[in-house]
Amino acid sequence: MTLKNTVLSLLLAHQGDYLSGAEIAEKTGVSRNAVWKAIQRLQTDGYHIQGVPNRGYVLLDNGDSLSVPGIFQYLQHKDLILEYAKTVTTTMALGKQAAESGKNEGYVIVAESQTAGKGRMGRSFYSPPGTGVYFSILLRPKLSAEQSLLITTCAAVACAQAIEELSGQETQIKWVNDIYINGKKVCGILTEASLDLESGGLHYAVLGIGINLFLPQEGFPADIKSKAGALFEDRNNNDLRCRLVAAVLDRFFCLYPNIQDKEFLPEYRRRSMLTGETVDVLRGETSCPAIVKGIGDDFSLIVTYQDGSTARLSSGDVSVRKK
Repeated sequence: MTLKNTVLSLLLAHQGDYLSGAEIAEKTGVSRNAVWKAIQRLQTDGYHIQGVPNRGYVLLDNGDSLSVPGIFQYLQHKDLILEYAKTVTTTMALGKQAAESGKNEGYVIVAESQTAGKGRMGRSFYSPPGTGVYFSILLRPKLSAEQSLLITTCAAVACAQAIEELSGQETQIKWVNDIYINGKKVCGILTEASLDLESGGLHYAVLGIGINLFLPQEGFPADIKSKAGALFEDRNNNDLRCRLVAAVLDRFFCLYPNIQDKEFLPEYRRRSMLTGETVDVLRGETSCPAIVKGIGDDFSLIVTYQDGSTARLSSGDVSVRKK
């Protein structure tokens, strides 16, 4: 842990109480000048820290700063390994690098923005600074390639539950991986996996999650403006990003150990926004209209085409037909 994070952890543990520079220096094993510099960096990051002569430093509130100690104070699964970066190309790329370098399951990389964020089907994922949170989780599940859909759907339920808990708003899941509120997409989920050719199972999987907390000041780009939304209209200092990341991780890792039991299937079905809708099933460059009948026991999308035939989709893309 960096000195800045160590100092932050101490201030969080004594939030509302003063800690002298000498106390912090003794606990961290550095000079008081080094402590002062760490405090300055934290203040630059948005933490409201007050320094008073002969009393020391006190953390007044966290603002909406994102940090590993900030997440850990709300996190129940303390065995996870978290890393933070302000800006990355994609958290998915860093997650895969971590997997290939041999890091254990439970490694999480969290970022405030991505310069090359991506979603399913090769699409980009808009990830500007100051509006959302983006993170990827390294998993080493004992699943077959056919069962990998369980990771995405489990994450969708975890995200929906966490978002509802913090925002008080009702969510819907658009098969297979998007979370919607009031007809607007607020969260995207992507799972990419590496196959172990000897066992036929997954070598590892990287689960990526991006959540829009606030509307960008300049608004969303024209190509997604009609579809994209955010959880909150007002920016406040309730430490929302740290709380949301912790809530998603805790929800997911409560479900994940028994993922093959599919205990989250009823929650997924209950939130399905496509059931009963007429959709276009995209097949390459063409699309076929169909009515969605529901979600199968294997999380496939059950559809009926115009000719009366029924299909179970385990992959692909669908869009709701305009009425």
